Amino acid sequence: MQAFHESKSPRTVLGSCNESVLKTAHCCSFRPPLTEFNTQDFCSHGTTLSFQTCNEEFFTLDSSMSAPAFSNSVHDCQPTVSTSSFTSSWDLGTYGGRSNISNKGRRNWDNQVISAMDLKQGLIACAKSISDSDISTAVGLMDVLEKMVTISGEPIQRLGAYLLEGLRARIESSGNMIYQRLRCDEPTGPQLMTSMYMLYQICPYWKFAYVSANAVIQEAVENEAKIHIIDFQVAQGSQWVPFVESLSHRAGGAPSIRITGVDDSQSALARGGGLEIIQQRLSMVAESCGVPFEFRGVPMLDHEVRAEHLMIQPDEAVVVNFPYVLHHIPDESVSIENHRDRLLRLVRGLSPKVVTLLEQESNTNTSPFYTRFLETLDYYSAMFESIDAAPTAPRDDPQRIRAEQHCVARDIVNMVACEGPERVERHELLGKWRSRFSMAGFQQRPLSCSVTGAVLDMLEGEYSPNYRIEERNGALYLNWRNRAMVTCSAWR
Repeated sequence: MQAFHESKSPRTVLGSCNESVLKTAHCCSFRPPLTEFNTQDFCSHGTTLSFQTCNEEFFTLDSSMSAPAFSNSVHDCQPTVSTSSFTSSWDLGTYGGRSNISNKGRRNWDNQVISAMDLKQGLIACAKSISDSDISTAVGLMDVLEKMVTISGEPIQRLGAYLLEGLRARIESSGNMIYQRLRCDEPTGPQLMTSMYMLYQICPYWKFAYVSANAVIQEAVENEAKIHIIDFQVAQGSQWVPFVESLSHRAGGAPSIRITGVDDSQSALARGGGLEIIQQRLSMVAESCGVPFEFRGVPMLDHEVRAEHLMIQPDEAVVVNFPYVLHHIPDESVSIENHRDRLLRLVRGLSPKVVTLLEQESNTNTSPFYTRFLETLDYYSAMFESIDAAPTAPRDDPQRIRAEQHCVARDIVNMVACEGPERVERHELLGKWRSRFSMAGFQQRPLSCSVTGAVLDMLEGEYSPNYRIEERNGALYLNWRNRAMVTCSAWR
């Protein structure tokens, strides 16, 4: 990946090293080593969305179900995308279809309305109409908006296409049904792996998680001889390659490392097999570095994990890693069992040396529909803008379109169209996570300047200078311009 040359300018750091003034930092270029097995693991285990092929007239969710396997020949043709990229051919009640709403109270929206309407304001007006149960107005707005969106256009047009699809599904009360169906119609493993890797390369959100968490953990266990890492989203195990390599250089000899990895179905799909693949790969790395190593997989959902599954030993330093995973676990607003807080109490009972929390800085958990829509629009507008800033991924790049669909779009649709247990994307702001961790008995561990420095090294020379690092209340924020996107915090 070519360096983004504009980022050679100093990158702004807010509140660096507990100072309230703005500071700049000059750091060397840094990239985590991308070997065969740390190029496959770059998306949360949330929802994904299939892609359109060159033989399809429109991108639709139903047509994407039968999309052929990804091949390099995709570069030989452009994605066939109309400006009305979400017109669906599904039958009554299907996701994104117009069949059961197209003739209900339709208004005569003409070309003057289209030219005068701002896309973002139109989306907001449509969501407000749905919130107010004014379906006829919402349907009329959708007819106008679908002429303004495209999955290969500007960031707001791309986002608008997915938001519009979610709004249609919500009107037809088909969001839950379609979401469940889509979870059973994942892209193939190679398709998903390619999409994850592309997003990992063009935007730094996963690298931020890996680099910051590893820096925190290394500090916490610097004097420990036996380390037990419990990773609640082990994915491909890629995060632990540079970690094992770095500990092999410890003065006095490398510690022994044991990793317990909790699996998820999407990661298994991307890597093309079970947890034994991670075990083999990490064991090879550890052996080459001379690090005593053991890996144990826990193939179950995060909220199903119990203490007996983790096999804690009394003489080891326990570390727990939550990388973009806790927001998928249902809380008290979904189930009286409140698995989210139960899992935190379980982890607190392990007496860990440190717990790393990586989460998106968004508030979509308990918000009512309209408020949640506004938050989703604001957050993902920034995300699509940040993806658009990557110099190596032009807007009409088929791989970029597929990466957005597989790894971002279905999360958006889920937040807009679904409710209850079927709405699995339930983000919370760090302030809310701070309350949850405190109630579970944790205390926040302030991050050191070395953690900030590691992230700055990762960003410098690779990404747009519009990415900024902010230190606030003991946590680290990665911002796109002035919008906080993801956070890293440490607890014990």
